[in-house]
Amino acid sequence: MAYLISDEGAELLESVKEFCKNEVQEQCKEYDRSGEWPKAIYDKAIEMQLHSLEVPEEFGGPGLDRVSIAALIEQMAMADAGFATTISASGLGMKPVLIGGNEAQKKRACEIILKGGFGAFGLTEPGAGSDPAAGKTVAVKDGDSYVLNGRKCFITNGGIADFYCVTALTDKSKGVKGMSMFYIEKGTKGLSTGHEEDKMGIRTSNTCDVVMEDCRIPAENLLGEEGKGFGIAMKTLDQARTWMGCVSAGIAQRAMDEAIAYGKQRIQFGKPVLKNQALQFKIADMAIKIETARQMVSYALTLMDKGLPHTKESAIAKCYASDIAMECASEAIQIFGGYGYSREYPVEKLLRDAKIFQIFEGTNEVQRIVVARDTIGRY
Repeated sequence: MAYLISDEGAELLESVKEFCKNEVQEQCKEYDRSGEWPKAIYDKAIEMQLHSLEVPEEFGGPGLDRVSIAALIEQMAMADAGFATTISASGLGMKPVLIGGNEAQKKRACEIILKGGFGAFGLTEPGAGSDPAAGKTVAVKDGDSYVLNGRKCFITNGGIADFYCVTALTDKSKGVKGMSMFYIEKGTKGLSTGHEEDKMGIRTSNTCDVVMEDCRIPAENLLGEEGKGFGIAMKTLDQARTWMGCVSAGIAQRAMDEAIAYGKQRIQFGKPVLKNQALQFKIADMAIKIETARQMVSYALTLMDKGLPHTKESAIAKCYASDIAMECASEAIQIFGGYGYSREYPVEKLLRDAKIFQIFEGTNEVQRIVVARDTIGRY
């Protein structure tokens, strides 16, 4: 891969490669079939502190730049996209705290991660997907507490998280301006998980409903101020989308690698099928698209590291990378021929894994709206 990363990142990358080769890639095949969450694999990842890559150095994290972290996440995605999604989603759960929280809140969330915990982010609701303003979850101030009621759905890490950052309306009359962000820890009375999704892909990640029924939390668990939750959520997604582009690039890279390896050993008409220029062009197109996606991810992350605006760039990275992940997985199946359609071979799984990246963290249709507005301007 062509990320330009720090020496520390390069050293860690070798460890991640070895870990994924020995502990993730082959083992996840069976978990993909069963749908079971592979706790043993994640326990080993936690031992290596792979789940805490995005914890800031000031709170005990590794202090890596985002591009170096991207190289590690992409390597995980090449082994198994569900595994990489779980690791990345824990960072997603932490982002609202880092964006809108005070120092005590940031320290608390980071401590939980460093001790082996996971985070989760709760914005989506049954009637509020691409339109988060349609959310129905409410938070009512009651003395020195807030009482939350509502249901979040499709929450990555929902069933395994140790803390959640969720949006709720504190003033329903104000729409998104009445939305606030709250931090809730596992075990809080009134907090539970519901329906677990039996997903098409990324089956080694956990996705379920998160339910709040008269869930009482201290008022100090409000992140930022009342009415600032929508802004925190959008800033969270601005960052998270690039990471989904990173995972998508890993899926695409794995698809190309598998297609090349198969194409070199598959003999038809007395020669390897990759001797045919038609298939060589497919590989060339994959390589062009993968490297373009990777560099867009790298650019968006560099803007983040420099504290510069990155909304459009993050949307482009996510949208383009997820689109080409689907294309590369489909082309890999084509190169495998009939074998590519069989679950005995690895490429059909890549297609199933890739699809969700065109949907979550904002559909690619929404990403194009974001890019269009930023490019054309509102009028």
